[in-house]
Amino acid sequence: MMARHPEVFVRDLSMTEGQKLQRITRTAKDPVKLRRAIVVLMSAQGQAVSDIVDLLQVDDGYVRDVIHAFNERGFDALNPKWSGGRPAATDKTTRQKVVALAKTDPHALGLPFSCWSLAKLTAHLAREKITRVGREAVRRILRTENVTFQTTTTWKPSNDPDFVSKMNRVLDLYDHPPADGRVICYDEFGPLNLMPRKGKAWRPAGRPARLRATYTRTHGVRHMLAALDLSTGRMLYRIRDRKRWGEFLDLLKVLRRTYPGQRLYVILDNFSPHKRAEVLAWCADHDVELVFIPTNASWLNWIEAEFAALRYYALNGTDHRSHDEQGHAIARYVRWRNAHARPKHGFAINSKIRSPDWQANYQANLSC
Repeated sequence: MMARHPEVFVRDLSMTEGQKLQRITRTAKDPVKLRRAIVVLMSAQGQAVSDIVDLLQVDDGYVRDVIHAFNERGFDALNPKWSGGRPAATDKTTRQKVVALAKTDPHALGLPFSCWSLAKLTAHLAREKITRVGREAVRRILRTENVTFQTTTTWKPSNDPDFVSKMNRVLDLYDHPPADGRVICYDEFGPLNLMPRKGKAWRPAGRPARLRATYTRTHGVRHMLAALDLSTGRMLYRIRDRKRWGEFLDLLKVLRRTYPGQRLYVILDNFSPHKRAEVLAWCADHDVELVFIPTNASWLNWIEAEFAALRYYALNGTDHRSHDEQGHAIARYVRWRNAHARPKHGFAINSKIRSPDWQANYQANLSC
């Protein structure tokens, strides 16, 4: 039969030490320090090791170690001494190799797939004897290095030989509106067809709003022709069945009547109706200058952001059954938007497109 361990108690405490110990048990945020302080306090009250074990559900040896440590080192024994945990399974060089491999196209390595999954990446790292850590460790390495699994996006660069000069002309109008007139951004939005549009809304978890599915749409489409006045931030628009040069010219005439006696600088894209001879002749006779942005550079047109907001707030999450109903929804949104409009300024101030080096490199790439 094994001999019973002799009882062990904390040394006699002074009144000041007892008060300090009691204060620690009430205020300690660290759970380790709190547990050790309770052990010492209970022992100082004369409670046996077995009683402390029953209350705190800890090991007998743990209680004895805490009491002995306090008797030797005092209150310093209550503070945990963190060792820093296990050493990292991978060094800095290995982590850099993991990141570099994750950002490499598998096809370039002769592999028969176009993207990495964590399982494929982990297996390849082990096969190449880079590291044999698991998938979770690889995921943590990539997350630490700010490498995430993202959807591929597309980008169509402009091949306009006059890209830089046209862009700078537009930016100059944005930055320094001419004193003799107004800068107007124009574009078409659409087609506006009748269909359920997915949107976002605050809903109970797992109970999204539902819309009908449609397979045939027999009501045709409409087009929104819109102009944004940068000096006020207000938008003027018309919804038409078509978006030919005639409809475009009609909107220009509305703008001309809205802003009499001022030269109009209309920034727009290279859609062929915008360059129709009848349109150009009318503009020349009515003090309207059409400023064309570079090809494939619609992002330079300030009204594009307004269209994104219109789609998000006025159309997404809706299921209009007629074009009149949809038109009324757009009208309500535009009225609200114009009531809160402010002048537009500060277009892409910190963008790389304003860097002379970027513009020089872009122009050089076009000439290659």
